[in-house]
Amino acid sequence: MTREGVTMSAMDRIAAQVAGCVLSGEGTRPVVVSCRDLHRAFGTVRAVDGVDLRLGEGEIGALLGPSGCGKTTLLRLIAGFERPDRGEVRVGGVQVAGDREFVPPQRRRIGMVFQDYALFPHLDVAANVGYALGRRPDAARVAQVLELVGLGGLGDRRPHELSGGQQQRVALARALAPTPALILLDEPFSNLDAALRERVRADVREILRAAGVTVLIVTHDQEEALSIADRVFVMRAGRIEQEGMPEEVYSSPASRWAAEFLGDVDILPGQAAGGHATCALGRVPVPEGLEGPVDVLVRPESLTVGLGREEGGQGAVVVARTYFGHDQLVTLELGDGLRLRSRCMGFPAWHPGDRLRVRLSGPVSVLPVQPGDDR
Repeated sequence: MTREGVTMSAMDRIAAQVAGCVLSGEGTRPVVVSCRDLHRAFGTVRAVDGVDLRLGEGEIGALLGPSGCGKTTLLRLIAGFERPDRGEVRVGGVQVAGDREFVPPQRRRIGMVFQDYALFPHLDVAANVGYALGRRPDAARVAQVLELVGLGGLGDRRPHELSGGQQQRVALARALAPTPALILLDEPFSNLDAALRERVRADVREILRAAGVTVLIVTHDQEEALSIADRVFVMRAGRIEQEGMPEEVYSSPASRWAAEFLGDVDILPGQAAGGHATCALGRVPVPEGLEGPVDVLVRPESLTVGLGREEGGQGAVVVARTYFGHDQLVTLELGDGLRLRSRCMGFPAWHPGDRLRVRLSGPVSVLPVQPGDDR
């Protein structure tokens, strides 16, 4: 198997040189970056409000949240572009901020890929990458990382002669060149068009995996975070609302807000007692000890629709449909007027007015009703 003229075995050898070591994958991974009780305020705005965060060696983390939640400020605190008001940051086991300690950015062994890539237009690709290695860059090292990112042989090109995806790879090669302990990426795919974004995202993940480097990506794009990361940190109003593997934060959200932010969800009122909750779709299991009013969170992919009573469930009528080709999002109205959404295959294609049967066929989450939740 090859990748732009580089065999996978060659890529692995180059990656080992760039990363400085090969991960064994056994036992607990050493912690590469950790934040403890980190705070940063701008006037009365608490941009980062008591954040704890840890990433292990070789892990890819995604810091996910809406605009203004503090994720870029947190990234800047880790990079050393901002000083924390309180708390500490450690990189590779070394305290770089906290307890009156502040290590400047250039001494933190952190590589940075900016949203706009920040390439020098007057320098060729090799010189852009070599810039990270000081006044006398090692040409062999530059060639190694260019091979790793799939740009071997393009060192004499100028940035304007490259596509957006290739420019991003140059920025990534520059970040990898000094063998950093950690790489930070700030909204790395936002400048790419939708058709290119998915392909580049997969390429970048492959490169980072090959390099074995620890990575933290800031993004507001849920699909991006869930598809590229090993661990997702969902951030809200300066705090980490939830963290876990992508499938954990998606299928078991910690709050109604997290559920709604991470994707489509319908919230049904329910009543929990005796290990089950009763809602419009029937009875569903609940965590031990959960009693009283609850919210039953249903993702569209957990509902199955079909024709005929053999499908089970209850009758519903299609009131709206968004068709994507490979799948469709169907809005259904039950007999009591309740509306739910089902994500199903693109065939058969359902249309408004179709009468179907709908049943619960996938996992749901059940959360206790919190003060202030809309019912």
